[in-house]
Amino acid sequence: MERSLRNVLVVSCGFLLLFTAYTGLQNLQSSLYSEHGLGVATLSSLYGAVVLSSMFLPPILIKSGGCKWTIVGSMCCYVAFSLGNFHASWYTLIPTSILLGLGAAPLWSAQCTYLTMVGQAHARRAGRPSPDVVNQYFGIFFLIVQSSGVWGNLISSLVFGQTPRQGSGILAILLVALFLEPIEDSKQKSDGEPESISESFSSTLLSTFRLFKDKRLCLLILLPLYSGLQQGFLSGEYTRSYVTCALGIQFVGYAMICFSGAASLCSLLYGKISRYTGRAVLYTLGAATHLSCITAFLLWRPHLAQMAIFFLLSGLWGVADAVWQTQNNALYGILFEKKKEAAFANYRLGEALGFVIAFGYSTLLCVRIKLYILMAVLSLAMLAYGIVEYMESRASCKDLAAGGTGQVEEEEMQTEM
Repeated sequence: MERSLRNVLVVSCGFLLLFTAYTGLQNLQSSLYSEHGLGVATLSSLYGAVVLSSMFLPPILIKSGGCKWTIVGSMCCYVAFSLGNFHASWYTLIPTSILLGLGAAPLWSAQCTYLTMVGQAHARRAGRPSPDVVNQYFGIFFLIVQSSGVWGNLISSLVFGQTPRQGSGILAILLVALFLEPIEDSKQKSDGEPESISESFSSTLLSTFRLFKDKRLCLLILLPLYSGLQQGFLSGEYTRSYVTCALGIQFVGYAMICFSGAASLCSLLYGKISRYTGRAVLYTLGAATHLSCITAFLLWRPHLAQMAIFFLLSGLWGVADAVWQTQNNALYGILFEKKKEAAFANYRLGEALGFVIAFGYSTLLCVRIKLYILMAVLSLAMLAYGIVEYMESRASCKDLAAGGTGQVEEEEMQTEM
């Protein structure tokens, strides 16, 4: 097996094992611990900690420990949260959810950075376009990882009321620690004077915020914000106000299996066809699918006799979610190639803000208002994304024109000689 693909599979299988235990717990928080709002408070604390973590931790940890050991250390935080669910209370869930939140941003930032670097390195060796390989690797990763929602929710549905055993979380840590190969960024260091330790630390600490000087990042921040909002709606609102209300809590896991299964299969599909369709077509597909689902939610009146619709809508939601997961991560890695760690930290920051907002207004707004918010944010995100694509196409045209002019001048000089 090709070396880079083997590393992608090691990372993917490690995340699969980790999230098989975690996914079912996350989706059941708002329904299982609804008394006094413990479930929503747990999720809000979790993503609030992700926001703080995203601002500072990912660039520092990745630079000091590398992607591999950042992933290993962050996985331990997830295992701690899962253990806290064995004796669920305010004293166990809130502290462990904060710990998980602190580890989540470094975990996903390190994973995205690692896959981007592996994909770019393989593209250089194989003489292939870097975006094609990176998209393919993210497709493979999310095919495997999104399937964790199937297994995790199946466990939580078959043994409802019990938390999945944590052997899979421990196995995930061991798998990555023993078999994942470390990788270093191929960027060349500057030829200037070396920074002192304090200057290097402060530069790394502020790198997440400095990247906001790039207009493209300011526009694209709406994409992860919407990603967080829509995931928060699905796990916090759809599971409670639609599935639990009409069918009962025992059907939450099965509805989420449809979501995870569709997202998993579509992730692989998008990773393969993006080289032919381009990312704009996939973004259009994702936006159209979610807008259709949101419209259906606004018009639909859930009833026990319409059981198939519950699974159909969650599946369609997964079809669109696969676009945000694969294309957003690949897009950030490609556009901000020289500042990947800071770019992915900003991505997690935007996504965490979306989760916090979704869970924050969960008990304050009615479902209809939340759906209108989703529709508005999605529309603005697509508009901003379109502007970035236009900016990139203009920049590419200028580069081609500059290259063409230089070639013409060189040919004229050769003719005169």
